[in-house]
Amino acid sequence: MERRDPLVIVGGGLAGALAALALAERRPELPLLLVEGGETFGGNHVWSYFDGDLDPDGAAVVAPLRPARWPSHQVHFPNRVRNLGFGYNSIHSENLDRLVRKRLDPKQYRVGTRIASIGTEGITVDGGGAVRACGVIDARGPSEKMPGLELAWQKFVGIELRSEAHGLATPIIMDATVEQIDGYRFLYSLPFSEDRLLIEDTYYSDTAKLNLGTIKRRIHDYAASNGWNGEEIREEIGVLPVLLDGDPDAFWPKEDPVPRLGIAGGFFHPTTGYSLPLAVSNAMALARLDDFSGPALARWTRSRFLDHWRAGRFFRALNRMLFRAAKPHERVRVFEHFYRLPDDMIGRFYAGRLSFADKLRVLTGKPPVPVGRALKALAA
Repeated sequence: MERRDPLVIVGGGLAGALAALALAERRPELPLLLVEGGETFGGNHVWSYFDGDLDPDGAAVVAPLRPARWPSHQVHFPNRVRNLGFGYNSIHSENLDRLVRKRLDPKQYRVGTRIASIGTEGITVDGGGAVRACGVIDARGPSEKMPGLELAWQKFVGIELRSEAHGLATPIIMDATVEQIDGYRFLYSLPFSEDRLLIEDTYYSDTAKLNLGTIKRRIHDYAASNGWNGEEIREEIGVLPVLLDGDPDAFWPKEDPVPRLGIAGGFFHPTTGYSLPLAVSNAMALARLDDFSGPALARWTRSRFLDHWRAGRFFRALNRMLFRAAKPHERVRVFEHFYRLPDDMIGRFYAGRLSFADKLRVLTGKPPVPVGRALKALAA
């Protein structure tokens, strides 16, 4: 029997690993190789999503990753405290690493493998050696520079504590009652168990730079102010893009022969930077394809990106209002104003499925920034 070259997925983060898992389960006849530069799949992350972000099929895809789920969550602002009655979910990256190693044959993955180059018919690894492929998908993480896109940043440092009886039962996904520094700042707290608590200090900022030591001190001060003390068991650093504007053809030229998945392919929510829902939907759709050749995959992934780009126009306009119409210390008012909306509309916003009526409702009421600046930003 003739040996077929595998489909190679470069990058074992969320998007690449979910794609590999979907193919292994739904297309077992397809030769597959998942290549990761680090020693674990998924790195060191917590990925979150709202109940409405995934349909039942998507929820079934992530169920083996054992997400933590809370039936509601809270937001705290200087003039508004609110409990939102729809579920919030989070997944630790070690769950993804375990699942990949359980579901994939060891011959179907490599870790600790640095890539020297990617081509349409294979990859070259650092130190020599090549792998031929029927097609190659680049699912590596993004760099700070994403050509063709105008970006701001959602950046954060997270510390997970083992804390005796912290007493928090419901996640606080935004506590913006804290001092506003470097743009819109909020603290984010997830109670994974009675004695495990994740606290992240997050900034919607014009720059991607983080001062780790300073932000960690702020987190510990915040924890102490809430009576949350304990052993630091995990640390996470993240920088997510917030999309303001751009040229999709410059970001992803039509003639680019390499398929992409993940954030580096533009597959993220324009405002939140969340990427799990799109990683899930792309993985499921990938497994339904018939042609896994490089050119076919390049056309398919670029087409999905362009569909996502067109769907994100309204969100990009809101982001421009946030970053261009509001001064850094005023951005908190934009989010506080947004959280006046009904639960179901907020859920549709995060899922990226706003109706025309929803969009009108978002823009009604007294604007939280000067009207002239808001209109200029929206029209840009």
